[in-house]
Amino acid sequence: MKAHNNLSADPTMKDVAIAAGVASVTVSRYLNDPAVVSDRTKQKIDAAIKQLNYVPHAAARTLASKRSRMIGAVIPSLDSSLFGRTIEVFQNQISTAGYNMMLASNNYNIEKEYEHITQMVSHGMDALILVGQSRDKHIYELLQAKSIPYVLTWAVDDNFEHPCIGFDNQAAAGDITRYLLHLGHTKFAMISGFTENNDRALNRLIGVRAALEKQNLSLSDDNLLQSKFGIEEGREAFRLLMSRANKPTAIICGSEPFAYGVIFEAKNMGIKIPEEVSIVGFDDMALASNITPRLTTIRTPQEQMGMLAAKYLVSRLNGEDIPLPQPLATELVVRESCAPPPKS
Repeated sequence: MKAHNNLSADPTMKDVAIAAGVASVTVSRYLNDPAVVSDRTKQKIDAAIKQLNYVPHAAARTLASKRSRMIGAVIPSLDSSLFGRTIEVFQNQISTAGYNMMLASNNYNIEKEYEHITQMVSHGMDALILVGQSRDKHIYELLQAKSIPYVLTWAVDDNFEHPCIGFDNQAAAGDITRYLLHLGHTKFAMISGFTENNDRALNRLIGVRAALEKQNLSLSDDNLLQSKFGIEEGREAFRLLMSRANKPTAIICGSEPFAYGVIFEAKNMGIKIPEEVSIVGFDDMALASNITPRLTTIRTPQEQMGMLAAKYLVSRLNGEDIPLPQPLATELVVRESCAPPPKS
């Protein structure tokens, strides 16, 4: 890299080019599409940028390239690590293609999501990654009108109206319900997130009920408790369920924080898991294999969704017609929180 003694307080792209010993057009290409520049040249330009403390002018870059090099991500919540695994892989993948990510949380609020997305569009987002299918239909009209690629995750679209990279929540919930049926359980309860404006929670509930109905069983409204996601909410739901005369012998938790709360509260109440009641979760978060008893759950393809969603959007932005994958596989992970129902 060439010496550059006249450091400016506000260095320009030309200053970077001189310091790196390359043409200004090469620096411009690198900033707008790193993939077209050789690794050796990248290293020289990176070193010059750091030496000069150069920060590209975002508006100028957007005007020159018609790209902001930003991809928006709107997720339901920042409260837990659930969506973090997908988003971390997604961010790492798009960064290798020269894109950065803008993240927002809608708190399961359709109006808030619409607000976030319109703001992102107004700031020139090149593409968007979203979670699930429950949203204002005008969002799709906006994205299509602006020719902004998007992909939905954590769900599948049986009607093929929207690009999805996810898994079948209904089928996965059916799998874990059938496992409990196989153990001999007939008295079921479920702790679910609110199903309104949450297609994932709704489809998990549908999957549980469909599996029970095939065995001429049902999930009564009294044994379906819906609340916001959280450990304390799991504790509260468990206390209510186990205070009843006709207690369930199997509790299906539609999200794992509920299951953690159930296990903590069971210890507090002196109720043995799985001897007195079996507990299952959904998603296989980090605590599932470390809590006592270790939690039987559904492992969802969180990292795979992030990687494939990133590859899909980057390919679309590069003008490539990339096929979408089939629904991704989930896995029933059997651990220690389930047993046959007590004989009494």
